Amino acid sequence: FDDEALAKMQNGLTRGVVNSDVATTGEFTKNADLHIPVAEMQEVLIEAMGKGAVDFVNATALTTSLMGDAIFTNPFVMGYAYQQGMIPVKAESIARAIELNGAAVEKNKQAFDWGRRAAVDLRAVQRIATPPEATPESQRMSETIEELIERRVEYLTDYQNAAYAKRYSDLVAKVRAAELPGKKALSAAVARYAFKVMAYKDEYEVARLYTQTDFVKRVAEQFEGDYKLTFHLAPPLMSETDPITGEAKKKTFGPWMMTAFGVLAKLKGLRGGALDVFGYSAERKMERQLIVDYMKTIDDVMAKLSLDNYETAVDLVSVPEHIRGFGHVKHQHFIEAKKREAELWEKFRNPKMGTASKEIRIKVAA
Repeated sequence: FDDEALAKMQNGLTRGVVNSDVATTGEFTKNADLHIPVAEMQEVLIEAMGKGAVDFVNATALTTSLMGDAIFTNPFVMGYAYQQGMIPVKAESIARAIELNGAAVEKNKQAFDWGRRAAVDLRAVQRIATPPEATPESQRMSETIEELIERRVEYLTDYQNAAYAKRYSDLVAKVRAAELPGKKALSAAVARYAFKVMAYKDEYEVARLYTQTDFVKRVAEQFEGDYKLTFHLAPPLMSETDPITGEAKKKTFGPWMMTAFGVLAKLKGLRGGALDVFGYSAERKMERQLIVDYMKTIDDVMAKLSLDNYETAVDLVSVPEHIRGFGHVKHQHFIEAKKREAELWEKFRNPKMGTASKEIRIKVAA
């Protein structure tokens, strides 16, 4: 926060409406574990203005859903503040100011009115902005581990085939059957991260996600008129390498790529076989080896699992959480994850040695 702005706030006198939307900065491309201290930032404002004197509203998300563009966030916040009695000006005067400005007059007036409604009944506005049917099923969080596993089996069947999915479900079932009494964290971690390593996003999967999901439908719902899809890709067999950065240069491809994606998606059966031309790249070889290594990790962990090393076991099977990105980014994360894995193995085999350096606890989610 700007110190000068904070200095002007007075507890018990200043009131505020804050857009709680978090915009990821460019630092995220260098630090995948970047943490934006939202809660801490909110506490600073609450301390400066006083409890109950500041409202946090995700105005960006609401205006984007309601108006189709986040550019109307400011009049939305202004409307919210006006309805709370924070702006000592008549609504008619604000409307006239919008008219005199002359830019997207009706849209700005609507955003202002939506902000006023949100101040009266925020939940109602949220329901209108994001009805349950607007959230894709793929983005809904699983409520039980059974549902989590079931959804991943379905995904892996589409990703490759039923036999591939059964390989995953059999592994998870084996771990669940061998869980220590009263424990579930290890099973939940394996259910998540075995899926992560098995569903690596290669060329066939990218093509499938574009053509065999609701991607085209969702684009059509968000844009009207004459629009064109373009894709920025770095195909391994067609890409040039930047002589300075050493990274693959992306090229721009037109709408015809959707047809190419449709053909490529149907060739997923070639994945990992002799005819898989993409599979000969170093990245694809690494991803396939990760699956083999992960299966062995599970076997080794289950063979020596005890109450003393249980938490470390959960961390060990969660190491794939840190292998992210694509190309050189993924390779760097892979190297760092392997170092972390080596530390955890030492701790797993010697539970009394204490905390390994740079320990990162993983929260298992759906």
